[in-house]
Amino acid sequence: MLAAGTQHLDAILMTHEHNDHVVGLDDVRPFNFKQGGEMPVFATEKVQKELKTRFAYVFAEGDKRYPGAPMVSLITIDKNTVFSIKGLSFLPVELMHGKLPILGFRVGDFAYLTDVHHIEATEIHKLQNLHTLVINALHHTEHYSHLNLNEALDLIHQLKPQHSYLTHMSHRMGKHAEINKTLPAGVELGYDGLQIRIPLP
Repeated sequence: MLAAGTQHLDAILMTHEHNDHVVGLDDVRPFNFKQGGEMPVFATEKVQKELKTRFAYVFAEGDKRYPGAPMVSLITIDKNTVFSIKGLSFLPVELMHGKLPILGFRVGDFAYLTDVHHIEATEIHKLQNLHTLVINALHHTEHYSHLNLNEALDLIHQLKPQHSYLTHMSHRMGKHAEINKTLPAGVELGYDGLQIRIPLP
């Protein structure tokens, strides 16, 4: 956030409750102070329950609340909840992270899907006609809860977005420049500081 020079944050969308996707919640404090209010956090009931356990101090009330603790406002969503933030409509997409149902999100013709292992036919129709897709590709071998590179490329081929970026990669993926040379046209590895410009509705 510092490197990107982010000055404002409208909301947080939670994909699921695993630590590598939620432990940054404490870092909303500077935005609370700067923006003068609670941060809207969109999450399923299951994820909210986990957040309240792991970040009990954030949700404490009255004299039990720690001064200066992050201020968040939980907003319940599920795979069928279409919601708006600053005029942009967000469509949740249920993904399977191994046996765990989680959420990805589509806004306009952009979709962000991480920790995918597979997507049921009842949800994959939400991902047609994408301009840009961000999707995980862990490494080269089979994994029980993540797509590997070939599986991610197969899914990209099925969905046919105009452009795709691979994310959530392990150090076992290989060096960025070397792997990029092997990828199909329109597919690239993501990297820290990547900025994506996409047409929005």
